[in-house]
Amino acid sequence: MPSIILQRSRKKRLEQGHPWIFSNEIERVEGEPEPGSLVTVLDWRGKFLATGYYNPASQITVRVVSYQPLEAMDVAFFMQRFEQCLAHRRRFVHEAAYRLVYGEADFLPGLIVDRFGDVLVVQLLTLGMDRCRESIVQALVSVIQPAGIYERSDVSIRAMEGLEEMKGPLYGNPPQHVTVTENGLLIQVDIWQGQKTGYFFDQRENRASIEPLMMGWGERSGVTLQQQPVDGGGFRMVPVNRKGKEVTFPYWDGATVLECFSHTGSFTLHACKYGAKKVTCLDISEHAIQSARENVRLNGFEDRVEFVVADAFEYLRSQVKGLDERRARAVDDGKIDTSLPMTASGGRTWDVVILDPPAFAKTKGAVKGACRGYKDINLHGLKLVNEGGYLVTASCSYHMKPELFLQTIQDAAMDAGKVLRLIEWRAAGKDHPQILGVNEGHYLKFAIFEVRTKTF
Repeated sequence: MPSIILQRSRKKRLEQGHPWIFSNEIERVEGEPEPGSLVTVLDWRGKFLATGYYNPASQITVRVVSYQPLEAMDVAFFMQRFEQCLAHRRRFVHEAAYRLVYGEADFLPGLIVDRFGDVLVVQLLTLGMDRCRESIVQALVSVIQPAGIYERSDVSIRAMEGLEEMKGPLYGNPPQHVTVTENGLLIQVDIWQGQKTGYFFDQRENRASIEPLMMGWGERSGVTLQQQPVDGGGFRMVPVNRKGKEVTFPYWDGATVLECFSHTGSFTLHACKYGAKKVTCLDISEHAIQSARENVRLNGFEDRVEFVVADAFEYLRSQVKGLDERRARAVDDGKIDTSLPMTASGGRTWDVVILDPPAFAKTKGAVKGACRGYKDINLHGLKLVNEGGYLVTASCSYHMKPELFLQTIQDAAMDAGKVLRLIEWRAAGKDHPQILGVNEGHYLKFAIFEVRTKTF
């Protein structure tokens, strides 16, 4: 087998568990390896380090697949790895929908497999994995016995490997729409047209973490529990409004919630499940909102959800502008100064604002602009949170480091005149494990803040 000999002066990242070998770490190549084929990785003394697949056209020239000698990435090899992936998910995820294979973190760099019940969606991101397409499919069929496998390798990163984008069925007859469960909720996913593989499993545990935020808001709107006599004797506790009338709406104690960048409406669904009174579900994509609408219908939450197709940045700004104009028109005695115009149609606020945007920084050079974007949405989101409410905010940009993300939110809070209490700090879920030393896997930041103004 051809060999890659590494430079003596390189950093020992490979020994620390990082599976990437860059072109500038290679001293020389012995033999004539074919692009995408396996090579042996040796240190400058000729000591064996690993086996990986080779692509001279990529800046990441070798991606390690084993720390032992390996003859081939054949069906047996993939079956063994897939069995290990399946065992991990069965231990930590007790539903039939999850990320089954997570690239480098599952020791299969360049391969993503998402499971939607008996349908699998595959992404082949590198030349080495692309060459193994048939073996991967055979191994998945043997281990999982799926009804269908669909490829979603329609991602731009393949161009860096010298590959064209591809999508379509690989096995069986995978349908366009599949319905799965997440935290007990029904989710319909469009695996043909949805973003990436159709759904973002990495936020499963994070979506469940909003449960404590959804109840305990009735008293703010003047609803309290009071004893009322029952025919035949005794009393019962009933919700009563300020006028003393019984409130029959079952979600009177729930939060009002705004979810921006909703995609399939997953946070909206969880908010409703946990008792939200009213949810505004917003996305710029009409297709995404249609998906969210169908998911809301599947779970019977139609009476509590309104849908908005709009740019989140513009929508938030409009609401803040309307809020500012309403405040400017207010007079001390409670009257309204109608001589001041209302140019914005907004002015709404919510108990909980959820911001789960796509990656703003896909490259290191985009970080500065991403900071502006994250500050903008968080600044306006904070202004729309009711006093003592909560901001739920996330970043899936790897280049946006955790400390920078927190600093950006703090800068937004200062400009908004808010004091934030960090309630929860989370990363991706258990079906997205992280290899220590592989910082690229630490991409998702998720935080819940209590929002206060400086009036206490």
